[in-house]
Amino acid sequence: MRGLVMWVRKQRWLLDLPLYAVFVAFGPNIADQETWPIRMVSMLFLLPLLLRRRYPRTVALLILIGVAVVYANEIWAYDRGRSDLAMAVMLYTLVKAGDRWFIGFAVAIVGLDAFWGFTWGTNTLNPTLTVFGTLPLYLAAWALGAFFRTKEQLAEEERLRTELTASEEQARSRASVAEERTRIARELHDVLAHSMSVIVLNAEGAKLARHHDPDAVDRTLDTISKTGRSALAELRRLLEVMHAGEPARAPQPTLDQLRTLVAQSGRDITLEVNGDIADLPAGVALQAYRIVQEALTNMLKHAPPDATGRVRVTFAGPEIQVEVTNSGGRQPVAAGLPGSGRGLTGMAQRVAMYHGKLETGALPDGGYRVSATLRTDAA
Repeated sequence: MRGLVMWVRKQRWLLDLPLYAVFVAFGPNIADQETWPIRMVSMLFLLPLLLRRRYPRTVALLILIGVAVVYANEIWAYDRGRSDLAMAVMLYTLVKAGDRWFIGFAVAIVGLDAFWGFTWGTNTLNPTLTVFGTLPLYLAAWALGAFFRTKEQLAEEERLRTELTASEEQARSRASVAEERTRIARELHDVLAHSMSVIVLNAEGAKLARHHDPDAVDRTLDTISKTGRSALAELRRLLEVMHAGEPARAPQPTLDQLRTLVAQSGRDITLEVNGDIADLPAGVALQAYRIVQEALTNMLKHAPPDATGRVRVTFAGPEIQVEVTNSGGRQPVAAGLPGSGRGLTGMAQRVAMYHGKLETGALPDGGYRVSATLRTDAA
């Protein structure tokens, strides 16, 4: 049944069958058996109405020609009801289609009705009513066509709004996915770059110390093990975020873990924390932690093994300042630790998220300084 209903809706001409039945009901006077074939000829001009939806202008022109022929011949002239109805149907069709021809068509209708009134209407009981009595029919046809056209326009606008809303939702979803991928890529870079740098440098140190200081080798291997486990734990957390979404993001690294981060580096680095960092928003604390992590990673990659460092975190008012410095040192820099080129860019992005300021540069003694300021009221 549903399939039948859908098929009927697509066959719009079927909806016109009741209308054609009305046309047939306006049958001509065929009491005279000799003239009925001639009188029935006037119904032929109604055939183009079957194509009124596909070719509205052509059908409108044919209807006007047919009505003009009917009104000009005394045999068919009084078959007016069918003619008026046919012109009303075409007026409705043109208005509903939004075709500006309906203006000219309406003028032609008035002209034909005036022609009929002055030619044949004078013989009726009420010539005035005969001429102007059909105007309500045409006004109704025009109003009905305008109503359905407006209804279709509103439906189309609603459809477009729905599509636009869906498109905007998809765009926001794609932007959210892209932002999430960027965030995860930045997190992966920070985790892997720092952890791998610690592991490689400690492995190189253990290789050098294996003959003259076995205890140092054990301590170094223990550091490598802890660093590797920590990196695996963070990578697992990031994978959980990718699969489970927002709720899986906790727990995140915080500034309370800075001591562990500094200890894992295997370098002579002092840590200084000023202010109550427990009051920091979680997002600011995470960014500050990652900035320290990236700065220490750069120190491990590019500073000599005997370089010393200092990490200072100061929380005062609406700002938190993170400063990581290292001295120049005299030993050669360890080889085999290329830079990714994303470290400083990642730090700049993190600082920009919280309307802060980033300063980086070399120190007079050959060291390096990273200073970042984040605003907590932008969290």
